[in-house]
Amino acid sequence: MAALSTHNMDFAYPAGNGPVFEQLSLQLPFNAVTAILGPNGSGKTTLLDLFLGLLTPTAGTVAIHGKGRTTYASKDLKRIIGLVPQNESIPFDLSLLEYVLLGRAPFLGLLQTPGPRDRSAALAAIDQVGLARLQHRPVPQMSGGERQLASVARALAQESQILLMDEPTSHLDLANARRILNLMSRIKRHGRTVLFTTHDPNAAAAAADHVVLLKQGRLLAAGGVAETLTTELLSATYDQPIEVVRTHLGPLVSAYTDSPSAVTGPAQPQMRRN
Repeated sequence: MAALSTHNMDFAYPAGNGPVFEQLSLQLPFNAVTAILGPNGSGKTTLLDLFLGLLTPTAGTVAIHGKGRTTYASKDLKRIIGLVPQNESIPFDLSLLEYVLLGRAPFLGLLQTPGPRDRSAALAAIDQVGLARLQHRPVPQMSGGERQLASVARALAQESQILLMDEPTSHLDLANARRILNLMSRIKRHGRTVLFTTHDPNAAAAAADHVVLLKQGRLLAAGGVAETLTTELLSATYDQPIEVVRTHLGPLVSAYTDSPSAVTGPAQPQMRRN
């Protein structure tokens, strides 16, 4: 049984120009970090929205823990799946602790305020992402990297079994990108499943156990890092020559520029895989 799966799933936006997915079948493993990898427009964020129930397939099924997604009540689903969005607008001047406490909403009744158990879970999540010293700082006054870590903390406070992360390292500097990628491995060690989208093969190489390659809504490959992050498959995914160098730290992925002798460096630092 997979943590998340689709079977012969079709999806098209009502005002779109054709289907996003056709007959898509995926099996995403438990207690692993899975990267959904592909260029912009390949359907990565749409796939997350289908798992979350924000979108509904036009055919086929989406399953969570082997059960159809539609069999779950909304509140139960929020206890199973948490989301770290790519960009989240925070309309109020909430402190970090107040913001992270929002992740406890699935455990609270109507008009119920957070109690000691909720506060403890929020503080533990803030500590896990390394922001304990900032718990009283207003979130809008935090840096972009700190706000991204705050979003992760809010999702961790939700204590969901599956964590979805949409482009979690985009627009981050190298230090904060590394913190996010390393955090995924720590979350997995606590028995949770992580699924993140990215257009950067080096982010997938650094953090993932399992990789799904998407191109314009088509599944090109799915499997372990060694079998998916290859020169041939990545070149087909991105429609340009890609070189994959095997190192003792894992694959190092570079894209050729105009001249085969000129190679761009990786977008993310190579890190020892856990």
